[in-house]
Amino acid sequence: MSDNIIVTIARQYGSGGHAVGKLVADNFGMAYHDKSLIEKSAQKLGVSEEMLQSADEKATPSFLYSIATGNYDVYPLSINFAPYEMPINDKLFNLQADIIREEAENSSCVIVGRCADYILNGRPKLVKVFIYADMDSRVKRVSEHHGISEQDARVLIYKTDKKRANYYNYYTSLKWGKSDNYNLMLDTSKIGVEGAAKIIGEYIKILQNQ
Repeated sequence: MSDNIIVTIARQYGSGGHAVGKLVADNFGMAYHDKSLIEKSAQKLGVSEEMLQSADEKATPSFLYSIATGNYDVYPLSINFAPYEMPINDKLFNLQADIIREEAENSSCVIVGRCADYILNGRPKLVKVFIYADMDSRVKRVSEHHGISEQDARVLIYKTDKKRANYYNYYTSLKWGKSDNYNLMLDTSKIGVEGAAKIIGEYIKILQNQ
């Protein structure tokens, strides 16, 4: 296992998690992985990116699949799927998990979402971060970014957070956003994107000196 420093960022929708991750990556000259994982997964699966986008960060849509395989209470990576066809969601998760491990071995990097904190857990220099913010700040950010009303922004935030929580909880058997799962939990509505990136940077510097 390499000694690379890996920063994983889980985030509430509208909290600025992407911006925080990109700033950290730029400040330390690290690779940055987010939607790029979809492109790499599509190439390996031989399917369109559009198909995978619809399955990205979504749990298997039907609980009946898990019942059919007899593995409804175990981590999906351990499931013996034959003779059943693995749902595209699970194919994407398994492939992205492999890509995430490869990228972590190749170089120090920042990885946003996709249960990377869980997939890479146990690495010696892993920084697991959860970015959150108060609802008013998130609504303002989402409304301005998408050019939608504040009411529509609230609905989008609720749906997206629910999707991310379901995805994380399903594939890890842990609870999304629970402090026990992370090294740092940062409120960007209090310290801003730059403040969050600075705190993560100080954590990285400590690891670099160990």
